[in-house]
Amino acid sequence: MNKLELRGYLQDNLELSINYLNRALAGEGLEDLREILTRIGRGGNLPHWFETLLKNGTIPNLDGKTVGSIVEMVYVAVLEKYIFHDRQICFYVNPARGIDIPLLDLGIKSPSENFCTSEPFFSAYERILGNEYDALILLTNYQDHKKQTSVRLQIKDFKYLPGSEIADEYICEVARAIRESFEKHQNVSDAKRLIRFIAYSNQSDWLCKELLKIAKLINQDELQINNQVNAALIKYDKDSQKKISKDEEPIPLDYREVLQLIQISNLKIDIIVNKLDAWVIDNWGDSAKLPSQNEWNRYLTSNLNGKIGMSFALQWRYNFGKIFKK
Repeated sequence: MNKLELRGYLQDNLELSINYLNRALAGEGLEDLREILTRIGRGGNLPHWFETLLKNGTIPNLDGKTVGSIVEMVYVAVLEKYIFHDRQICFYVNPARGIDIPLLDLGIKSPSENFCTSEPFFSAYERILGNEYDALILLTNYQDHKKQTSVRLQIKDFKYLPGSEIADEYICEVARAIRESFEKHQNVSDAKRLIRFIAYSNQSDWLCKELLKIAKLINQDELQINNQVNAALIKYDKDSQKKISKDEEPIPLDYREVLQLIQISNLKIDIIVNKLDAWVIDNWGDSAKLPSQNEWNRYLTSNLNGKIGMSFALQWRYNFGKIFKK
């Protein structure tokens, strides 16, 4: 079986694999996994938490990242022992670039009830294009127990996401609208600048959030764009008054000026592209790169069907709340 077929087999047996995983995380049948966990453990040694888990059904209260590593190791052992046992596959864990199970080209992400994990940041365009590998999202109960000295870890829910779905849901909506506009107007330069804006956008920035709403309407008629700009101007006045009444720092006046310039312009597309581009330069400078040829080609053919939230920090901050709350 190739990797695609192996992932398909895993998806067919996903619920069974999670049942085995929860049993192992409760210490049940863990002895059967000793040999595998020793082989994949650091330095070929049995993990330090194994005996406590075997005896008490608990693990020490460690940081969230370490807890995620424990889940990954136990799950890999479960896959080898129970799911792929008749195929005599020796699995191993390698979290480099998120591909935790290389033999399957599959990532494992283990958020708790805050729904968030952090991952290394490689390209801003991941928010649009997603990953080039699939991922299994395992929602743990760690949040309920993290203040206790020991943790009875369990998987509360799980989702299997194809790589393209590990992207920002709202950003992908805007990206689809821009692609439709590009297909209509055939302006590659403008489209690339627009895609750069949404890739580097920051919705905690007041102006950027409003510009994203306008960018999403780039393919609509001028009346709809004007309505959105007018709504943004009304929101600016309302939010500014609220800040003033609370003696907080007001929203910069030049934000309103940007919106007014879009409002009065007869060349709507040109002014929108220029103002979005100016936001990128002001906030990112030279570090914001236009999409590479590979990223651009992927954008043209991608599903653009992100299902999660993704925001910038020192690393990517993935928020899986959307898929579990639904």
